[in-house]
Amino acid sequence: MSFGSAAIADNRDVSRDEVHYRARAYGPDARPLSLLIVNISALGLMARCDMDIAEGSRLRVTLPIVGVVAAEIRWCLGGRMGCELDRAIDLADYYELLAVLIKGR
Repeated sequence: MSFGSAAIADNRDVSRDEVHYRARAYGPDARPLSLLIVNISALGLMARCDMDIAEGSRLRVTLPIVGVVAAEIRWCLGGRMGCELDRAIDLADYYELLAVLIKGR
């Protein structure tokens, strides 16, 4: 079994949309974090961050359209992290969010 990024991507049930969006977040210690979201779905996201944060830690990420979303870090490796959202983003809101994120490229 490979532990590279391809193995992580292959285990996803929902495909992600590629974006390049700088977002504010708050980590488990409530300190602000700067994230670069590189892909997203209605159920989760992958972001780059300067800090390694432990798997299972909680984040609050501020996104346009939907506001603050809570997420659990599922994996963190080499400045990248995969997060699962606590609640799926409503499909209509997700498409509106995606349009804003892609426009921000």
